[in-house]
Formats: sequence, C-alpha cells, structure tokens
Amino acid sequence: MNAQAIAGTSKPQRQRARVILIAAAVVLIGAMALDTHVVTMGSEESAQSEGFVAERFGAEQFPIIRESVIERAVPAPQLAEAVLADASAAGSQYGVGEGFGPVVPVTFTGIMGESRNGNYTVDVEGVPDDITIRVQTGPAINGTELRDATGDISFGQFTNQIEYQDAGAAINDAMKSELLGSIDTANLSGRQVEVTGVFKLINPRNWLVTPVSMNVE
Repeated sequence: MNAQAIAGTSKPQRQRARVILIAAAVVLIGAMALDTHVVTMGSEESAQSEGFVAERFGAEQFPIIRESVIERAVPAPQLAEAVLADASAAGSQYGVGEGFGPVVPVTFTGIMGESRNGNYTVDVEGVPDDITIRVQTGPAINGTELRDATGDISFGQFTNQIEYQDAGAAINDAMKSELLGSIDTANLSGRQVEVTGVFKLINPRNWLVTPVSMNVE
C-alpha cells in the first residue's frame, strides 16, 4: 500500500495502514540485521577477505622465522666438519626441506672480507679454508631461503606461484628493513661480525648466508 492509497481512505483506515507499513519496515530491518556479518578489522577473517598482502605477510612472518633460525643455528665450525664428512647427512640432520638443497641454519663470528655485489666473504676461525662463507647484505637480497627456513610456509597456502614468490620477496624485504637498515652495509670490510642466518646446502664448500641477525663490532 502506497502513500496515495492511504490518503484516499478514512482516518482509522489510514492509521491501520501506517501501523502495517511501520511493522513491515521493522521486520525488514530486523531481517537485514540478522543477515549482516560483522568482520573485525585486523582479524584473520578480515585478512582473508582482503586477500594476500605481501608486505603484511613479510612483516608478520620474519620475526617468527628469525626466532626459529636463532634457536636451531649450528656453529659454523661444527657444521663445516659435518658437511665435509657427509653433506647429505648434515643436510638431513640440521636442515629443512627434502631433496636437493635443504636450508640450513648457521651461526658464526668472523672478519668481513671483500664485497661483491653486496655479498661479503667472511673469515671464520675453525672453518677450513676450502669452505667459502659469504653473507648477503643487499641492496638486493636474493633467494627464498628465509621463506623456506622453517618448513612452515608452503605453496598450498597461496593462490598461485606469483603469490608464493612474492611471499619470499616480502620476507626478504622485512629482514632488510628490520636488520640491515640500521647497518652501514657498504663499509663492512675488515669489521668483525656476529651472524646468524640460513643458506641452501647445494655446494658444501660454498655457503651464501642470508642473515636474520647481525652484530657489527
């Protein structure tokens, strides 16, 4: 019943019509309220509705990865002995990931040598000379070692390969921001450093370490 129809009726009829219209409106509003689902901003459900956001993912995951790597890191001299004796066994014992190139956590103190494209060689006491240790300091941080360091982040969590790759890059960016951003990475040669990080054990005599912790003396 519309307003024009109501106007052409008697007063009691108009009052009854208004009551019916108001009641119908109340019922409609109530139905809409019941059908409305409130999502709290910042909640997991909110994140899912917004979709994958690489920058946020990296910022959330890097502290978790850092804690895990620091907890499991193997002193470089101990790891070097194990790797030279049997790289496959050492990777299985200390690393994460099956098959070719497990990601291994390591910790060491050494003297930074020359830099090549932001990768410094490091002289670590107790590590044989036939093992080369390098540390990534940027500006480009390559690889997915941080993403793969715990084994808790897998392709199945993402919509496609692009998101999976973006997740790795975002974690690298978070590390650069939190760790390397406060270090003069252009002038580390000759400096003593304490480093904890991860590397992919492909060549047992060549370790390219992505740091999660670095203290410069």
